[in-house]
Amino acid sequence: MQEYDLFINNKRSTMPPSGFSVDRETLHESMFDFQKDIDCWALKLGRAAVFAGTGLGKTRIQIEWGMKVHELTGGDVLILAPLAVAAQTIREGAVLGYEITMCRSQDDVRPGLNITNYEMLNHFEPILFDGVILDESSILKSFTGKMRTELIESFAFTPYRLACTATPAPNDYMEIGNHAEFLGVMSRTEMLSMYFVHDGGETQKWRLKGHAEDTFWKWVASWGVVLEKPSDLGYSDDGYILPPLTITDHVIEVEGELAKTLSQRQKARRETAEERVKACAEIVNASDQPFLVWCDLNIESEMLTAAIPGAVQVRGSDKAAHKEKALLDFAAGKIRVLVTKPSIAGFGMNWQHCADMAFVGLSDSFEQVFQAVRRCYRFGQTRPVNVTMITSSREGATAENIKRKETDFRKMVAEMVQYTKDITSESIRSTERDVTEYRAKNPIRLPPWLRSEKIAS
Repeated sequence: MQEYDLFINNKRSTMPPSGFSVDRETLHESMFDFQKDIDCWALKLGRAAVFAGTGLGKTRIQIEWGMKVHELTGGDVLILAPLAVAAQTIREGAVLGYEITMCRSQDDVRPGLNITNYEMLNHFEPILFDGVILDESSILKSFTGKMRTELIESFAFTPYRLACTATPAPNDYMEIGNHAEFLGVMSRTEMLSMYFVHDGGETQKWRLKGHAEDTFWKWVASWGVVLEKPSDLGYSDDGYILPPLTITDHVIEVEGELAKTLSQRQKARRETAEERVKACAEIVNASDQPFLVWCDLNIESEMLTAAIPGAVQVRGSDKAAHKEKALLDFAAGKIRVLVTKPSIAGFGMNWQHCADMAFVGLSDSFEQVFQAVRRCYRFGQTRPVNVTMITSSREGATAENIKRKETDFRKMVAEMVQYTKDITSESIRSTERDVTEYRAKNPIRLPPWLRSEKIAS
């Protein structure tokens, strides 16, 4: 029996440490205890994921992680981030006393921390970096996506890797699998074959094997930390108690049949745009406070900008420079009303200065709506947040559907945190806190076949 137990234990898949130890007290003094311990744990692993609720300081965690990798190796670290988030990260680094270089190509890279947008990845030589950080790493979500594949393949040999994103939906196993593959823990297909069974003919219909649920989350906890608030890992929640969030349904009565299908809802949205825009403009124009207006259709964006004096819109077709400037100007208070879509600005931005928002078109994507609300409703917000969801009577229970999905999401996240909290908390708190004596002295010499023609020349 003892030999069989040993055999089973040897078959268990956990991620062995490949990083280094640091003294917790050498991390930036402004960081909270839980942030320092997460950094120590992630540096010890070398390749790790941080799945943390919005506003828990993932930016500071990743900046400090990157600086420690640079200090140890003497090599360069690349941060990949969504548009406009890069400038936000540079400002956060300056607060910590660190210089982060904005880059558009490999030629711009300087010793230390460098940052660029995901769209610019093909202008860089990933093999030349000792560390890589994915900010808003949920970009790995699509297992068929070009960007997902490019990220995994480009950094397959990077010694130190960190992925930071919000807490994933517990049943979004593809996102978890893609993170594991990016970190070099296990391929997505291996994860599926080890822990899951396939239901039906749809390739995305996978469910955990009945006996594997506990083992699966233990495996996740061996390379990823999951938390919605500091107390999930046994720390104090002081400073992390959110103010009230009020979501109000503003339903406009219009003539027409109730939409029952997705295509019918989309048709109803187009045909009721004028009524919904008018209702939103009345609400926003009656206020003098910062206001964030989310829309779903281009026509809504154009009509809203015309109906709200001083409003600035950000569209998908706008040049990157305009998008970035507008998003940052809104954060700085230079723009009172910003009109845009969740698909454009719903991830990564910190807009705690704003406590009022409206949705003048709700997509059927719960994640987009959830993330859009969290641009303002996040730790660091000091005022009650008011969200108005403006729909027509023809659209059906879209807002109710979104709120139902959030309730389900919260329940599932609580279960996921419960599965991982004890294991993760124990491993994070037990991380060694001695400084490694290793210091790199000799530069890595790359064979010519690993270098691009540009670099080789």
